[in-house]
This record gives sequence, structure tokens and C-alpha cells, in this order.
Amino acid sequence: MSKDEVFKGEIEKVSDFKFGANVAKVFDDMVNRSVPYYGEIQRMMAELASNHAKEGTDVYDLGCSTGTTMVGMDTMVDQNIRFVGLDDSQEMLDKCKSKLLELGFSRNYDLRCADLNQGAKISNASVVVLCLTLQFVRPIYREQLLKDIYAGLNPGGVLILVEKIWQKTACLTVILLNTIIITNAATNTARWKFRRKGKRLKTCWCPIS
Repeated sequence: MSKDEVFKGEIEKVSDFKFGANVAKVFDDMVNRSVPYYGEIQRMMAELASNHAKEGTDVYDLGCSTGTTMVGMDTMVDQNIRFVGLDDSQEMLDKCKSKLLELGFSRNYDLRCADLNQGAKISNASVVVLCLTLQFVRPIYREQLLKDIYAGLNPGGVLILVEKIWQKTACLTVILLNTIIITNAATNTARWKFRRKGKRLKTCWCPIS
């Protein structure tokens, strides 16, 4: 794993963060150092995906970066289920492909370069993962992206969402949506589990319209 020194030098002008070649080379080191309990988050997502992935459907990873989430899910999800990874950085997708080839990834998969600000084409999905990705979608486009995900989920399909928030009492809190969006006419709800320092703070139910 290459060492992350992307921000070692002084930044003269602040602009949108770009996941280019320099970031792709060190991304795995960067995210492991900057996200608390990242390994545990990956384990939990793989477990949740294995509970909901259905044979004959696809599992989507939106903002798949270098493929860490797909690698984690591969050990727990039935091999007959295809993985689809979307990312807006071709450099990240190239790194993802080389990692999967290096690990001998034998599952059927598809990597697509796509800007999530323009929505996402999703179909026949039993599981969709948004791991630390929604924050990079401009706020004005987030609702449409969630609607696209909802529309592409099969009945009983789920969205697994992991995101960061800022709180006065803690610089970084990780939110996990544990049973996420259940797509049937009776229950269009999401259960939110808030965690900080490995402890659950509270749970609430949020309607999805």
C-alpha cells in the first residue's frame, strides 16, 4: 500500500477535491488513516450485503474507488451475484481493476465511469452501497440520486449508507444505516443507527417518500 502524502505540501488555493492519479495511488492508505473504524465499517457492510443480496440480481457500489468494499463483500456474497462499481474517476477505476486482477477476483463484475451528480442508472439491484460517497455529491443533486437508487432496487432491496457528519461535541461521527431502505408498498422506511467511538448513540426511523 503506497503511503499517503497528498496534503504534505502547503495548499495555496482551495478547490473541489479531485480523485486523480496521485490520490488513486495512495487512496487505501489515506482512507484507513482518516476514517475511524474503517475496517469494521467494511466488515459490517459485507455482512449486511450478504444478508440481502439475492441470486439473479446485482450488487452496486456507488463511488467504488479502489474496490475495497467489493473485495470485502466478495468473501460473503454468493459468487453468482454480479458486482457493479461506479466512480467518476477513471484513475480510481483503473486502480480498482488492477487490484481485483491482482487478488484473483473471479466474480462477474462491471466497472463504470459515471458522475453521480448526474444521477445513476441502476436496475435489478438487491443491494446498493454508498460508503462515504454522498458527501461528494453536491447537495442539490443528492435527492435525485437517492430516488434513482430507490427506483433501481428490487422489492426487498436495501441501500447501505455510510457517511460522516460534524457535531459540536465530536469532530467526526460515522452514521450507519443498518436496515436501510426496504422497497415495498408497506414499509418505505429507514432505520438510522448513530455510532461514535464504537458505541451506538441512538436509533430513529425516517420515512422515505
